[in-house]
Amino acid sequence: MKNDVSKADLQDQDRQAIRALIARQFSSLSWTPNNPGDWDAFSADFVPEAFLYASARPSRGQTVQAFMDRMKNLEQTTLRMFQESLERCEICVFGNVAVAAAVCEQVENAGRANRTVEMFLLVRNDDGWRIASQAWDMETQAKRIPERFFPDETED
Repeated sequence: MKNDVSKADLQDQDRQAIRALIARQFSSLSWTPNNPGDWDAFSADFVPEAFLYASARPSRGQTVQAFMDRMKNLEQTTLRMFQESLERCEICVFGNVAVAAAVCEQVENAGRANRTVEMFLLVRNDDGWRIASQAWDMETQAKRIPERFFPDETED
């Protein structure tokens, strides 16, 4: 019996690793007044040159550090509680590159839940998968996330 791992098994392992990375991102970017965000875990998942693009327009890229500085300030001032969780994720892997589209639920200051769609460009290096770029947009009444956006899937 061969000990070779099939291509499909390797791609499944890649998708599981990427899904875990994205879930960790959302978890580390969650805080309460008694439990701060895990900024070290958040920043560790990015390549050093990564840029993030928020939903605000016109779009403007920002470094991971600039994004964290802004969020840390909000954590200490107006945004005392922020919870973010992964709802669904579709991942496409080819060799050492991948794209992922994730639906995320956000709750700010114990208010109403909102959803975003987050797009990730990922690269695999010797130390595993890292985010090369990330962009997101908020769902609104006028801009709903279509159910067909992702196929039905069961999360682990």
